[in-house]
Amino acid sequence: MAVKLRLMRMGKKKQPTYRVVAADSRAPRNGRFIEIIGFYEPRQDPSVVRIDNERALHWLRHGAQPTERVEKLLRISGAWDTFRGPEPADAVPAAAASAEDGGS
Repeated sequence: MAVKLRLMRMGKKKQPTYRVVAADSRAPRNGRFIEIIGFYEPRQDPSVVRIDNERALHWLRHGAQPTERVEKLLRISGAWDTFRGPEPADAVPAAAASAEDGGS
C-alpha cells in the first residue's frame, strides 16, 4: 500500500481548513485515511500550522510520500529538516557540479 501525506479539506464553503493526514494514495481526497497528523488553517493571520512532528517522521521513515504543499508545511514545522537533515546554503547539486567541471 502506497501511503501519502496529504491535505484533507474541511470547513465551510469558501472557508477552508485542512487536516494533514496519512492516507492510501488510491483513496479519495476527503475519503478514508489512516491517521491525522496535523492541521493547517490558512485563513488565520498568520496561517496556523500544527503538526505532530513525531508522527510525521514515523510516516516519512516508513516511506510515505508528502504532496508539495504538505512538504512545505513540514518544512515550516521543522519535521522535514529532521527527516532530511539541514541542507547547507551553498550546496551545489552533483549534476550541476559535474557540468561545471566539463563533464569529466
